[in-house]
Amino acid sequence: MKQVIDVIATELLEAERSRLPIAPITERYADVDVTDAYQIQLEVTRRKLAEGRTVIGKKVGLTSVAMQKMLGVDEPDYGHLLDDMRVEDGDTVDTSEMLRPRVEAEIGFVLSQDLVGPNVTYLDVLMATKYLVPTIEIIDSRIADWKIKLIDTVADNGSSAKVVVGKKISAIDGIDIGSVGMSFYKNDELIATGAGAAALGHPAHAVAWLANKLHEFGIQLKAGELILPGALSAAVNVEPGDNIVAQFGSLGSVSVKFK
Repeated sequence: MKQVIDVIATELLEAERSRLPIAPITERYADVDVTDAYQIQLEVTRRKLAEGRTVIGKKVGLTSVAMQKMLGVDEPDYGHLLDDMRVEDGDTVDTSEMLRPRVEAEIGFVLSQDLVGPNVTYLDVLMATKYLVPTIEIIDSRIADWKIKLIDTVADNGSSAKVVVGKKISAIDGIDIGSVGMSFYKNDELIATGAGAAALGHPAHAVAWLANKLHEFGIQLKAGELILPGALSAAVNVEPGDNIVAQFGSLGSVSVKFK
């Protein structure tokens, strides 16, 4: 299996560099399971770190019941956030650098201390959170036409591409994160709404799940990392010329343009 993991990792890296997608892994490798898929993701990450990249955080995906049902799973997945994926609030992203990008609005958590599984709780997450920040995750798939199952997206780093980080930071004290409302705009048109509770009932539950899941692979959430706990609405397709804004009430807003 190590040889298969190496081959698929190479395919995914080449697809990202060439902007030429690969056929679904699940259609070509019947023996690859979810644990193997995480090992593929970790191998891709290891190679990027060897090239000089650094990990700035982690992300949780598939936190909504609808997405889990669509992929036939009963738990979320995760991916790594690297330094070259960060986009500043208001910046412009070149769509030619990706294949078929989509955007999601999320409440980002920045940690003040490490979170180490396997017994991390919702309360542990709240106590370990330094501040909250509005974010837009730009997702993309190196799998052709987004024809993904769980194994495909896990191997492909949770279909991660970039993360846009808002300027406003908010202390967690006094904020009912589960009730924070989100309004998502595309070219000044309201296209989606949501609330913090969309991420596993409360975003802190998603972060706790992540800390405990990572323990299985000898990984932990570290102080200073940005953690994305899951989208508050369905993903939205974007094209060159689009302007995206996510507003999170008292937590502020974040925007990104595409060319």
